Amino acid sequence: MLQQVMTKPGEIMFREIDTPVPGPGQALVRIRRIGVCGSDIHVYYGEHKGTGYPVTQGHEVSGEIAQLGEGVQGLSVGQKVTIEPQVVCGACYPCRHGKYNLCEKLKVMGFQTTGTASEFFCVDQEKITPIPEAMSFDEGAMLEPLAVTVHAAKRFDALKGANVAVLGCGPIGILLMQSLKALGAKAVLITDVSDYRLSLAKECGADFAVNTRTKDFGEAMVEAFGPDKADAIYDCAGNDITMGQAIAHARKGSKIVLVAVFAKEAHVDLFTLNDKELDLDTSMMYRHEDYVDAIRLVNEGKVRLKPLMSKHFPFKRYLDAYKYIEANREKTMKVLIDVDDLG
Repeated sequence: MLQQVMTKPGEIMFREIDTPVPGPGQALVRIRRIGVCGSDIHVYYGEHKGTGYPVTQGHEVSGEIAQLGEGVQGLSVGQKVTIEPQVVCGACYPCRHGKYNLCEKLKVMGFQTTGTASEFFCVDQEKITPIPEAMSFDEGAMLEPLAVTVHAAKRFDALKGANVAVLGCGPIGILLMQSLKALGAKAVLITDVSDYRLSLAKECGADFAVNTRTKDFGEAMVEAFGPDKADAIYDCAGNDITMGQAIAHARKGSKIVLVAVFAKEAHVDLFTLNDKELDLDTSMMYRHEDYVDAIRLVNEGKVRLKPLMSKHFPFKRYLDAYKYIEANREKTMKVLIDVDDLG
């Protein structure tokens, strides 16, 4: 079978390897779609601190069961599935207390261990989540980023009936906006510096979409929600500017949730954070229940994925996908690799 390998930043090769045979408790998955995410792009540029080379990528994925190993229960050949890419120890404190997304020895397929970018992928049964037959492989590959935002939305305990602001209008920001509304938020304001991305957010259901190049974020919150502003602010951009906006304009005693990954060390106003007694919270990946909720929200029509699908590339044109993203940053949301089309 064919397998993708990023040999060093900016370079991808393909190699022929034997198709794996599932052992006891494992399944062989025929990979259909892989999504390219922001973390993959960091690897492409050599900016991901937790990834070495060579590395086979692929953690946003969908496919179908091709073969079952001995003892596998509840799965069937031909069934549509996605794969949860966390590799955890199961023994550390977070793992023992149900928070395996925070495993002390956490590895993620496509970064610290082999990803799914091959024609077939062998994986333990517990990492497989079936998806509805009516769900497309494209949608199945987007369940991983959606699970990220479902988990993040749940980090705010008082979400029901709340007014929420989301900073950053990339795929995660728009998926988070939809997740917040689907899980009970009253209204969501989303910001960015791209009118194209803001228009896409409005198409997906944002109540307010504000370009902070031309509108002050604090003023926008008051116009949207009144003098009480937002009950929570989520940072999906991950830079000093957006975190600075959140701290400067948050209502005293409210919450800020950091979802984005900061590429560099942050320099933010902790004096004001303290002076306002703001709760600064964070969100890390997801757990299985977040995948279950993600599937439900898509099934119920509460989250729209198709507007975020920008372009498809055949498997052997993996590198072209990165070059396309590089040349079309503003208008690219989710690029999908069609592994079942070698190209």
